[in-house]
Amino acid sequence: MIGWLRGSIKHCHQRGNRNLALIASGGVGYEVQLVQRDWQALTTGEEQERWVHQVVSAESLQLFGFASIAERDLFRDIIGVSGVGPQAALALLDALELEELLKALVQSDIKSLCRAQGVGKRTAERMALELRSKLEDRVDFGNGQPSEVHPASQELFSTLETLGYE
Repeated sequence: MIGWLRGSIKHCHQRGNRNLALIASGGVGYEVQLVQRDWQALTTGEEQERWVHQVVSAESLQLFGFASIAERDLFRDIIGVSGVGPQAALALLDALELEELLKALVQSDIKSLCRAQGVGKRTAERMALELRSKLEDRVDFGNGQPSEVHPASQELFSTLETLGYE
């Protein structure tokens, strides 16, 4: 499993809506898909390092690269939600900055989550519901503390959301 790469950028290109960089490392070129803002900041020949998530399927092997381990870990959490694939997770990371995305998921900010290409209301609601408790400890709400929702209240909120209440 490839988890991290350091090497020079040999080539940057787009294939459809995918932003790809060829990173040469140890005599091998790795094609890594990046969020658009990271891809746009690349310069051919420069040295880069990326935290990587590897997806292996019957048809392909794909590498997704991230500037920080926190971004990669959030990507992994998002694709762990049923029905959410790597492209939707990348779109979320591209549409919102890391802290903004974490807050949107924890606070069930469906409108912000739906700004990402390919993420609809139902998908956004499912992600917020499934990830809220998992991500709460990663969010700073301005007072240096994570959210102050009592665990029993959190369970009640989750149950009500599951039943369709906002």
